[in-house]
Amino acid sequence: MVTLTPELLLQAYAAGIFPMAEGADDPELFWVDPVRRGVLPLDGFHIPKRLARTVRGGRFEIRCDSAFEAVMRSCAAASDDRPQTWINDEIVTLYTELFRRGAAHSVESWLEGELVGGLYGVHLGAVFFGESMFSRVTDASKVALVHLVARLRQGGFTLLDTQFVTEHLQRFGAVEIPRREYHSRLQAALVRRAYFPLELAGDVVSSLQSRMPTS
Repeated sequence: MVTLTPELLLQAYAAGIFPMAEGADDPELFWVDPVRRGVLPLDGFHIPKRLARTVRGGRFEIRCDSAFEAVMRSCAAASDDRPQTWINDEIVTLYTELFRRGAAHSVESWLEGELVGGLYGVHLGAVFFGESMFSRVTDASKVALVHLVARLRQGGFTLLDTQFVTEHLQRFGAVEIPRREYHSRLQAALVRRAYFPLELAGDVVSSLQSRMPTS
């Protein structure tokens, strides 16, 4: 069996595949290369009006990269809505090492000093590979997603990979594309350079609404 290292993991992402476990308690990993891949077009991101008001209301304090492993552990935790997850201890260890190397990031929603929602993913070239998100308070993960997209656009990213499309992500404009098209977009984005801004310039909602309508 090949030992999975951070270097091998990044090579896999560059080739369009990613690892998963059958469950949090399963030590084995397997590679996934979906026939139809989920992507969230950065120039077509959709913000529902109610969520835009929530973002502008500033209920949540948004931080980036301040609690990466805690975000991963929260994504891996079982809940009523998600009794089983694909994130095991090896995945936590590997992605935490990617974070230490600057190849992974988290966007976190905090409320009264408590981490209540967030997401994490991998950064290569001008691609952000979204991995997982969690929420303990209504809208916490959605607000984190809005802040993620604003950062990706500001930082020059051209591809946001969501792996799969859920009903939740469809509300924001996520679509499925064929594997061949995804690999083409991936290779084009990998040769570009982008940076992940920890802070944003200007109003988050306005920066997105300037190019797209809300409903």
